[in-house]
Amino acid sequence: MRVLAIGECMAELAPTENVGDFRLGFAGDTFNTAWYLARCAPQVVVSYLTCVGDDAISDQMRAFMRDAGISDRFVQTVPDKTVGLYLISLDQGERSFSYWRGQSAARSLADDPGLLATAMDDADLIYFSGITLAILPSNKRAVLLAALSNARRAGKSIAFDPNLRPKLWGGADEMKQEIMRGAAVSDLVLPSFEDEADWFDDASPQATANRYLDAGAVTVVVKNGADAVVYAEGPDMGEVPVTPLADLVDTTAAGDSFNAGLFAGHAAGCPLEKGIGQACAISRKVVAQRGALVPLNPAECLT
Repeated sequence: MRVLAIGECMAELAPTENVGDFRLGFAGDTFNTAWYLARCAPQVVVSYLTCVGDDAISDQMRAFMRDAGISDRFVQTVPDKTVGLYLISLDQGERSFSYWRGQSAARSLADDPGLLATAMDDADLIYFSGITLAILPSNKRAVLLAALSNARRAGKSIAFDPNLRPKLWGGADEMKQEIMRGAAVSDLVLPSFEDEADWFDDASPQATANRYLDAGAVTVVVKNGADAVVYAEGPDMGEVPVTPLADLVDTTAAGDSFNAGLFAGHAAGCPLEKGIGQACAISRKVVAQRGALVPLNPAECLT
């Protein structure tokens, strides 16, 4: 199985156990999923599509990707640009972010329709997020969505995490409209209920699932924190319980690692319920440690 993840990888400053100290790393929602997928399913060929700058930290980022087993063949260099930066703040395990991304080269990731087509043709599953859409100018967002739609018609599987981040959008109406456009070109949608309830006024995870099914998705998996994961495959709907976690440390990448576990299960031919269980197990390990990317070996990814 070949997976292409599309989005923005950023430089990350994550707090250590020493107050006031931070560790430099590289992360970003779709990149986190690619990283965990490469770690948990070494048999899967994982590629990343983005743009970086021509400076030293961009070179370090590309080397980090390759060292993680992620192909950077679809990473383009944009002269005189760099990568975005974010800083994580923690309060009892819940995280908030401060961003510096004005010069981020990733905003150019949809500038080359030919590269998009080539990269998607090389994949079996293509994954993007609401953040992928949000960082793009509106005309380039349309280019990406058209490429994804073409890939879906060509038989590729498209996976989408809405990952609602209102600060990245011009307003709530724009965000909701563009998120639903992203869902309309996707086979699998992976929303988080808390955010969906806040911005789409969904009364339940089942309502979230039905809204995305109505938009054109085939399968919807609704993450819901410590509560049961709700899934829908066409008319069939079910739940997978989540085991409570007593030692929550950092929820950064909880959903990203969940998505990776689900993709790993799909690559292994697991039924959806079993894949969700595996995804939950991986996410539990991730939120018990600090930072977006934490050490895991393939054996730990199995349920």
